[in-house]
Amino acid sequence: MKIDRFYSPNFNERKRSKNSIKVIIIHYTGMQSQRESLTRLCNPSSKVSAHFLIGRDGNIFRLVDENKIAWHAGKSCWGKYKNLNKNSIGIELVNKGHKFGYQNFTNKQLLNLIWLCKKLIKKYKIKKKNIIGHSDVAPLRKTDPGEKFPWQYLASKNIGIWHDYKINLLKKFRKIKISRKHKSKFIKDLIKIGYCSFYKKKHNFTKTTKAFQRHFRKELINGLPDIECMNIAENLSKKL
Repeated sequence: MKIDRFYSPNFNERKRSKNSIKVIIIHYTGMQSQRESLTRLCNPSSKVSAHFLIGRDGNIFRLVDENKIAWHAGKSCWGKYKNLNKNSIGIELVNKGHKFGYQNFTNKQLLNLIWLCKKLIKKYKIKKKNIIGHSDVAPLRKTDPGEKFPWQYLASKNIGIWHDYKINLLKKFRKIKISRKHKSKFIKDLIKIGYCSFYKKKHNFTKTTKAFQRHFRKELINGLPDIECMNIAENLSKKL
């Protein structure tokens, strides 16, 4: 598979060790076009970048070398890792995003993303639970790659985690309120999965629940944990 070079100056000069890379974070660009996305990610004044960008035609661009810290995650948290730029590989997928007309991701994008992720997983021994979206690590600020991103499909290719339930069986538990005890269990399972720091305030908990739903229960993203969410979180936490 060919990877084209498209240089971005937006990274830390100091090299990082191979062992420090623990997470893959998937983003969408949220801009009108691939050209606009590349321009912004490679503009020194934007102060944002990623290691890779995948176009809608499937073309892969390397923007920052893997041994350098790209500026893609911002203020973030996943498990024991904080401010994840230093511990992660950032992959941007060209997509207009929620602001400009959110699109389905193309088959070529997804096939080449899977190829790239498998390559990175093998190289850095990245755990399945640590292949996540920008909204998972920064739920107060971000919604990408969004509810159209096919996490279940990627998990079927051993990229990321997914629950064992069939959706039609889970659906009967949707919108059934949970007790305080169940909410406490849900929070513990969220923490075990990797979500962190944001559950202590009501507003933050709602945003974190939305991020969880956007990833694992995209049919209803309302920030309200129900029995369906609780069952999914419990099932996922048992896999870890």
